[in-house]
Amino acid sequence: MSTPTILLIHGGFVDGSGWQPVHDLLRRDGYDVAVVQNPTMSLEGDVAAVNHVLEEFDGPVVLVGHSYGGVVVTEAGTHPHVSALVYIAAFAPDAGESVQTLIANPPPGAAVPPILPPRNGYLALDKDKFHDSFAADLKPELAEFMAHSQVPWGVEALAGAISTPAWRSTPSWYLVATDDRMIPPPAQRAMSERAGATVVEVSGSHSVYVSQPEATADLIKQAATATQA
Repeated sequence: MSTPTILLIHGGFVDGSGWQPVHDLLRRDGYDVAVVQNPTMSLEGDVAAVNHVLEEFDGPVVLVGHSYGGVVVTEAGTHPHVSALVYIAAFAPDAGESVQTLIANPPPGAAVPPILPPRNGYLALDKDKFHDSFAADLKPELAEFMAHSQVPWGVEALAGAISTPAWRSTPSWYLVATDDRMIPPPAQRAMSERAGATVVEVSGSHSVYVSQPEATADLIKQAATATQA
């Protein structure tokens, strides 16, 4: 089997530029890497964006999703080119589940993400609370920039439900961010266990792929190597 291509898929409120440190590490180690700029307006549209990029490659592909990107990976990962799934502090829903259903009953004492009421069908995080909730281990100036450059997240995407979860038929890996204040670590552990994923835990915020690019890239390479073998 040829060396897999790596597709990096971002979550809500951000775009694909945050993947640059991980992208650069993987490219340095010889991997072909693409970053999907999924619009996060609807799950259907985001899956279409992933498939559009997938069709550029003939060989195996490892799909990597952060946060809501995990929902996209779960739905898009049934594509025949996909050889592995990697979840980075991400939602890993089952059939019929969505972000909306998964966050409906948070664990007792869990941090509540500062999502503002929807406006014109879009969601945003409170800018004043962005650093603490989304990116606590990043430099304040970077977190401030991320807060002020948020991508509107469509309410329709939040409600997008999974048809056939790819993790039921495709091997998966999961990075748990132990200091996450957006998706509670216990929820991450429960989803990864249900998916039968190979799990690593890293001390990091929800933006662990930015703050810990080496650990993120290492897990992706582990998935790529295992499926290639």
